[in-house]
Amino acid sequence: MAQAAAVAKPPAPPRRRRASATPRRLPYLLIAPAALLMLGFIAYPVISVFYYSLQNYNPTKPWRNGYAGFGNFVHAFTDDPQFWDTLTFSAQWVVVEVGLQLLFGLALALIVNQTFVGRALGRALVFSPWAVSGVLTSAIWVLLYNSQTGITRYLADAGLGAYGTSWLSDTSTVFPAAIVADLWRGVPFFAILILADLQSVSKDLYEAAEVDGASRLQQFRHITLPHLKDAIVLSTLLRAVWEFNNVDLLYTLTGGGPAGETTTLPLYIANTSVDAHNFGYASALTTVAFVILLFCSMVYLRLSKFGGEGK
Repeated sequence: MAQAAAVAKPPAPPRRRRASATPRRLPYLLIAPAALLMLGFIAYPVISVFYYSLQNYNPTKPWRNGYAGFGNFVHAFTDDPQFWDTLTFSAQWVVVEVGLQLLFGLALALIVNQTFVGRALGRALVFSPWAVSGVLTSAIWVLLYNSQTGITRYLADAGLGAYGTSWLSDTSTVFPAAIVADLWRGVPFFAILILADLQSVSKDLYEAAEVDGASRLQQFRHITLPHLKDAIVLSTLLRAVWEFNNVDLLYTLTGGGPAGETTTLPLYIANTSVDAHNFGYASALTTVAFVILLFCSMVYLRLSKFGGEGK
Protein backbone atom coordinates (compact mmCIF):
# COMPACT_ATOMS: atom_id res chain seq x y z
CA MET A 1 0.00 0.00 0.00
CA ALA A 2 2.83 2.33 0.87
CA GLN A 3 4.56 1.54 -2.41
CA ALA A 4 1.34 2.13 -4.33
CA ALA A 5 0.81 5.42 -2.55
CA ALA A 6 4.37 6.37 -3.32
CA VAL A 7 3.79 5.98 -7.03
CA ALA A 8 3.25 9.42 -8.46
CA LYS A 9 -0.05 10.03 -10.10
CA PRO A 10 0.13 10.84 -13.83
CA PRO A 11 -0.38 14.51 -14.55
CA ALA A 12 -3.89 15.47 -15.55
CA PRO A 13 -4.31 16.20 -19.28
CA PRO A 14 -4.46 19.87 -20.07
CA ARG A 15 -7.92 21.26 -20.45
CA ARG A 16 -9.00 22.06 -24.00
CA ARG A 17 -9.76 25.61 -24.59
CA ARG A 18 -13.23 26.21 -25.88
CA ALA A 19 -13.20 27.06 -29.54
CA SER A 20 -13.90 30.67 -30.03
CA ALA A 21 -17.35 31.32 -31.44
CA THR A 22 -16.10 34.27 -33.47
CA PRO A 23 -14.30 32.29 -36.25
CA ARG A 24 -17.36 30.12 -36.77
CA ARG A 25 -19.62 33.15 -36.99
CA LEU A 26 -17.21 35.16 -39.11
CA PRO A 27 -18.55 33.94 -42.51
CA TYR A 28 -22.10 34.85 -41.50
CA LEU A 29 -20.96 38.24 -40.27
CA LEU A 30 -19.20 38.90 -43.56
CA ILE A 31 -22.21 38.08 -45.71
CA ALA A 32 -24.70 39.77 -43.37
CA PRO A 33 -24.51 43.23 -45.05
CA ALA A 34 -25.17 41.78 -48.49
CA ALA A 35 -27.93 39.53 -47.14
CA LEU A 36 -29.63 42.47 -45.42
CA LEU A 37 -29.45 44.55 -48.60
CA MET A 38 -30.95 41.71 -50.65
CA LEU A 39 -33.65 41.20 -48.06
CA GLY A 40 -34.47 44.88 -48.15
CA PHE A 41 -34.55 45.12 -51.94
CA ILE A 42 -36.63 41.93 -52.32
CA ALA A 43 -38.77 41.59 -49.22
CA TYR A 44 -39.85 45.21 -48.92
CA PRO A 45 -41.28 45.52 -52.47
CA VAL A 46 -43.07 42.17 -52.16
CA ILE A 47 -44.64 43.11 -48.83
CA SER A 48 -45.57 46.53 -50.23
CA VAL A 49 -47.35 44.95 -53.20
CA PHE A 50 -49.36 42.68 -50.91
CA TYR A 51 -50.23 45.65 -48.71
CA TYR A 52 -51.33 47.95 -51.52
CA SER A 53 -53.35 45.16 -53.13
CA LEU A 54 -55.76 45.57 -50.23
CA GLN A 55 -55.93 49.34 -50.63
CA ASN A 56 -57.52 51.87 -52.93
CA TYR A 57 -54.44 53.88 -53.74
CA ASN A 58 -54.37 56.46 -56.52
CA PRO A 59 -52.18 59.57 -55.92
CA THR A 60 -54.27 61.56 -58.41
CA LYS A 61 -57.48 60.82 -56.47
CA PRO A 62 -56.49 60.91 -52.79
CA TRP A 63 -60.09 61.30 -51.61
CA ARG A 64 -60.78 57.73 -52.77
CA ASN A 65 -57.79 56.19 -51.02
CA GLY A 66 -58.38 53.78 -48.17
CA TYR A 67 -58.77 50.17 -47.19
CA ALA A 68 -60.47 48.11 -49.90
CA GLY A 69 -60.12 44.59 -48.54
CA PHE A 70 -60.54 42.07 -51.32
CA GLY A 71 -62.47 44.54 -53.47
CA ASN A 72 -59.65 44.87 -56.00
CA PHE A 73 -59.52 41.10 -56.47
CA VAL A 74 -63.29 40.82 -56.81
CA HIS A 75 -63.26 43.57 -59.42
CA ALA A 76 -60.51 41.81 -61.39
CA PHE A 77 -62.32 38.48 -61.55
CA THR A 78 -65.89 39.75 -62.01
CA ASP A 79 -65.94 43.25 -63.52
CA ASP A 80 -62.78 43.58 -65.62
CA PRO A 81 -62.96 41.77 -68.99
CA GLN A 82 -59.56 43.18 -69.96
CA PHE A 83 -57.98 41.17 -67.15
CA TRP A 84 -59.23 37.92 -68.67
CA ASP A 85 -58.24 39.00 -72.18
CA THR A 86 -54.69 39.83 -71.12
CA LEU A 87 -54.41 36.67 -69.05
CA THR A 88 -55.55 34.56 -72.02
CA PHE A 89 -53.09 36.26 -74.34
CA SER A 90 -50.30 35.82 -71.78
CA ALA A 91 -50.96 32.07 -71.66
CA GLN A 92 -51.03 31.90 -75.46
CA TRP A 93 -47.83 33.90 -75.72
CA VAL A 94 -45.99 31.70 -73.19
CA VAL A 95 -47.08 28.38 -74.74
CA VAL A 96 -46.21 29.37 -78.32
CA GLU A 97 -42.96 31.14 -77.48
CA VAL A 98 -41.55 28.57 -75.08
CA GLY A 99 -42.58 25.66 -77.30
CA LEU A 100 -40.94 27.12 -80.42
CA GLN A 101 -37.86 28.30 -78.55
CA LEU A 102 -37.37 24.83 -77.08
CA LEU A 103 -37.80 23.17 -80.49
CA PHE A 104 -35.38 25.45 -82.33
CA GLY A 105 -32.97 25.64 -79.40
CA LEU A 106 -32.75 21.86 -79.19
CA ALA A 107 -32.16 21.62 -82.94
CA LEU A 108 -29.41 24.27 -82.82
CA ALA A 109 -27.74 22.62 -79.82
CA LEU A 110 -27.66 19.27 -81.63
CA ILE A 111 -26.19 20.92 -84.73
CA VAL A 112 -23.41 22.90 -83.03
CA ASN A 113 -22.58 19.87 -80.89
CA GLN A 114 -21.33 18.11 -84.02
CA THR A 115 -17.77 18.40 -85.27
CA PHE A 116 -17.43 20.58 -88.38
CA VAL A 117 -15.16 23.27 -89.80
CA GLY A 118 -15.80 26.64 -88.18
CA ARG A 119 -17.75 25.20 -85.24
CA ALA A 120 -16.44 27.85 -82.82
CA LEU A 121 -17.60 30.65 -85.11
CA GLY A 122 -20.94 28.92 -85.61
CA ARG A 123 -21.48 28.66 -81.88
CA ALA A 124 -20.60 32.32 -81.39
CA LEU A 125 -23.11 33.37 -84.06
CA VAL A 126 -25.83 31.15 -82.58
CA PHE A 127 -25.34 32.46 -79.05
CA SER A 128 -24.78 36.14 -79.91
CA PRO A 129 -28.47 37.24 -79.85
CA TRP A 130 -28.70 36.25 -76.18
CA ALA A 131 -26.02 38.85 -75.37
CA VAL A 132 -28.18 41.65 -76.83
CA SER A 133 -30.39 43.52 -74.38
CA GLY A 134 -34.15 43.36 -74.68
CA VAL A 135 -34.52 47.04 -75.52
CA LEU A 136 -31.86 46.85 -78.24
CA THR A 137 -33.49 43.71 -79.63
CA SER A 138 -36.79 45.56 -79.81
CA ALA A 139 -35.14 48.51 -81.57
CA ILE A 140 -33.58 46.17 -84.15
CA TRP A 141 -36.89 44.53 -84.97
CA VAL A 142 -38.76 47.84 -85.05
CA LEU A 143 -36.37 48.89 -87.82
CA LEU A 144 -36.77 45.54 -89.59
CA TYR A 145 -40.56 45.83 -89.49
CA ASN A 146 -40.58 49.49 -90.56
CA SER A 147 -43.00 49.91 -93.46
CA GLN A 148 -40.73 52.34 -95.30
CA THR A 149 -37.25 50.89 -94.82
CA GLY A 150 -37.79 47.38 -93.48
CA ILE A 151 -38.56 43.91 -94.72
CA THR A 152 -41.95 44.73 -96.20
CA ARG A 153 -40.46 47.29 -98.58
CA TYR A 154 -38.02 44.76 -100.04
CA LEU A 155 -40.81 42.21 -100.32
CA ALA A 156 -42.89 44.80 -102.15
CA ASP A 157 -39.95 45.46 -104.50
CA ALA A 158 -39.95 41.74 -105.26
CA GLY A 159 -43.68 41.82 -105.97
CA LEU A 160 -44.68 40.22 -102.67
CA GLY A 161 -47.17 42.46 -100.91
CA ALA A 162 -47.94 46.16 -101.13
CA TYR A 163 -45.85 49.18 -100.23
CA GLY A 164 -46.50 50.73 -96.84
CA THR A 165 -47.58 47.47 -95.23
CA SER A 166 -46.93 47.36 -91.50
CA TRP A 167 -47.00 43.93 -89.88
CA LEU A 168 -47.08 45.49 -86.43
CA SER A 169 -50.23 47.49 -87.18
CA ASP A 170 -52.27 44.64 -88.64
CA THR A 171 -54.17 42.42 -86.18
CA SER A 172 -53.68 39.40 -88.43
CA THR A 173 -49.87 39.69 -88.59
CA VAL A 174 -48.82 41.39 -85.36
CA PHE A 175 -48.76 38.19 -83.29
CA PRO A 176 -46.54 36.18 -85.70
CA ALA A 177 -44.27 39.23 -86.14
CA ALA A 178 -43.81 39.58 -82.37
CA ILE A 179 -43.25 35.82 -82.06
CA VAL A 180 -40.42 35.89 -84.62
CA ALA A 181 -38.75 38.86 -82.92
CA ASP A 182 -38.74 37.16 -79.53
CA LEU A 183 -37.63 33.83 -81.02
CA TRP A 184 -34.47 35.51 -82.28
CA ARG A 185 -33.60 36.45 -78.71
CA GLY A 186 -34.92 33.40 -76.83
CA VAL A 187 -33.69 30.46 -78.93
CA PRO A 188 -30.00 30.92 -77.93
CA PHE A 189 -30.96 30.56 -74.25
CA PHE A 190 -32.20 27.02 -74.84
CA ALA A 191 -29.32 26.24 -77.16
CA ILE A 192 -26.74 27.28 -74.54
CA LEU A 193 -28.26 25.24 -71.69
CA ILE A 194 -28.95 22.16 -73.80
CA LEU A 195 -25.52 22.23 -75.43
CA ALA A 196 -23.87 22.44 -72.00
CA ASP A 197 -25.74 19.29 -70.94
CA LEU A 198 -24.98 17.53 -74.22
CA GLN A 199 -21.26 17.90 -73.52
CA SER A 200 -21.61 15.57 -70.53
CA VAL A 201 -23.21 12.68 -72.43
CA SER A 202 -20.73 9.81 -72.65
CA LYS A 203 -19.85 8.81 -76.22
CA ASP A 204 -19.60 5.23 -75.04
CA LEU A 205 -23.38 5.11 -74.78
CA TYR A 206 -23.77 6.02 -78.44
CA GLU A 207 -21.06 3.58 -79.50
CA ALA A 208 -22.74 0.78 -77.56
CA ALA A 209 -26.10 1.70 -79.11
CA GLU A 210 -24.60 1.58 -82.61
CA VAL A 211 -23.16 -1.85 -81.89
CA ASP A 212 -26.65 -2.99 -80.85
CA GLY A 213 -28.04 -1.65 -84.13
CA ALA A 214 -29.90 1.39 -82.76
CA SER A 215 -30.75 4.07 -85.30
CA ARG A 216 -30.06 7.78 -84.85
CA LEU A 217 -33.68 8.38 -83.89
CA GLN A 218 -33.58 5.58 -81.31
CA GLN A 219 -30.34 6.95 -79.86
CA PHE A 220 -31.91 10.39 -79.59
CA ARG A 221 -35.04 9.01 -77.94
CA HIS A 222 -33.45 6.60 -75.46
CA ILE A 223 -30.10 8.29 -74.71
CA THR A 224 -30.14 12.00 -75.52
CA LEU A 225 -33.62 12.99 -74.37
CA PRO A 226 -33.51 11.19 -70.99
CA HIS A 227 -30.14 12.80 -70.30
CA LEU A 228 -31.47 16.25 -71.22
CA LYS A 229 -34.64 15.92 -69.15
CA ASP A 230 -33.64 18.11 -66.19
CA ALA A 231 -32.03 20.74 -68.44
CA ILE A 232 -35.17 20.94 -70.56
CA VAL A 233 -37.48 21.13 -67.53
CA LEU A 234 -35.42 23.87 -65.87
CA SER A 235 -34.92 25.93 -69.03
CA THR A 236 -38.60 25.77 -70.02
CA LEU A 237 -39.68 26.78 -66.51
CA LEU A 238 -37.30 29.73 -66.37
CA ARG A 239 -38.18 30.86 -69.86
CA ALA A 240 -41.92 30.50 -69.21
CA VAL A 241 -41.64 32.80 -66.20
CA TRP A 242 -39.62 35.33 -68.19
CA GLU A 243 -41.99 35.23 -71.16
CA PHE A 244 -45.01 35.64 -68.89
CA ASN A 245 -43.37 38.77 -67.47
CA ASN A 246 -42.31 40.01 -70.90
CA VAL A 247 -42.85 43.77 -71.10
CA ASP A 248 -39.89 45.40 -72.84
CA LEU A 249 -40.15 43.74 -76.26
CA LEU A 250 -43.92 43.94 -76.66
CA TYR A 251 -44.06 47.46 -75.25
CA THR A 252 -41.42 48.67 -77.71
CA LEU A 253 -42.75 46.76 -80.71
CA THR A 254 -46.48 47.25 -80.36
CA GLY A 255 -47.25 49.06 -77.12
CA GLY A 256 -49.85 46.35 -76.50
CA GLY A 257 -51.67 47.12 -79.76
CA PRO A 258 -53.16 47.17 -82.19
CA ALA A 259 -56.50 47.30 -80.38
CA GLY A 260 -54.97 45.57 -77.36
CA GLU A 261 -54.16 42.42 -79.37
CA THR A 262 -50.69 42.02 -77.82
CA THR A 263 -51.32 43.23 -74.28
CA THR A 264 -50.03 40.73 -71.74
CA LEU A 265 -51.04 40.78 -68.09
CA PRO A 266 -47.73 42.39 -66.94
CA LEU A 267 -48.08 45.03 -69.66
CA TYR A 268 -51.65 45.69 -68.50
CA ILE A 269 -50.35 46.02 -64.94
CA ALA A 270 -47.71 48.49 -66.10
CA ASN A 271 -50.29 50.57 -67.93
CA THR A 272 -52.65 50.48 -64.95
CA SER A 273 -49.98 51.69 -62.53
CA VAL A 274 -47.86 54.04 -64.64
CA ASP A 275 -50.49 55.55 -66.95
CA ALA A 276 -53.65 55.33 -64.85
CA HIS A 277 -51.84 55.73 -61.47
CA ASN A 278 -54.12 53.07 -59.99
CA PHE A 279 -51.44 51.45 -57.87
CA GLY A 280 -53.87 49.60 -55.60
CA TYR A 281 -55.54 47.73 -58.43
CA ALA A 282 -52.21 47.16 -60.18
CA SER A 283 -50.84 45.62 -56.96
CA ALA A 284 -53.82 43.27 -56.80
CA LEU A 285 -53.21 42.19 -60.40
CA THR A 286 -49.53 41.66 -59.58
CA THR A 287 -50.50 39.46 -56.63
CA VAL A 288 -52.77 37.41 -58.87
CA ALA A 289 -49.96 36.99 -61.41
CA PHE A 290 -47.58 35.92 -58.64
CA VAL A 291 -50.01 33.27 -57.38
CA ILE A 292 -50.61 31.99 -60.91
CA LEU A 293 -46.88 31.66 -61.62
CA LEU A 294 -46.22 30.00 -58.25
CA PHE A 295 -49.03 27.47 -58.70
CA CYS A 296 -48.13 26.63 -62.29
CA SER A 297 -44.44 26.27 -61.41
CA MET A 298 -45.17 23.88 -58.55
CA VAL A 299 -47.51 21.78 -60.69
CA TYR A 300 -45.03 21.70 -63.57
CA LEU A 301 -42.13 20.61 -61.37
CA ARG A 302 -44.29 17.98 -59.71
CA LEU A 303 -45.56 16.53 -62.98
CA SER A 304 -42.13 16.60 -64.63
CA LYS A 305 -40.48 14.98 -61.58
CA PHE A 306 -37.59 17.43 -61.81
CA GLY A 307 -34.43 16.11 -60.19
CA GLY A 308 -35.78 12.56 -60.01
CA GLU A 309 -34.26 9.39 -61.36
CA GLY A 310 -34.99 10.02 -65.00
CA LYS A 311 -31.61 9.45 -66.59
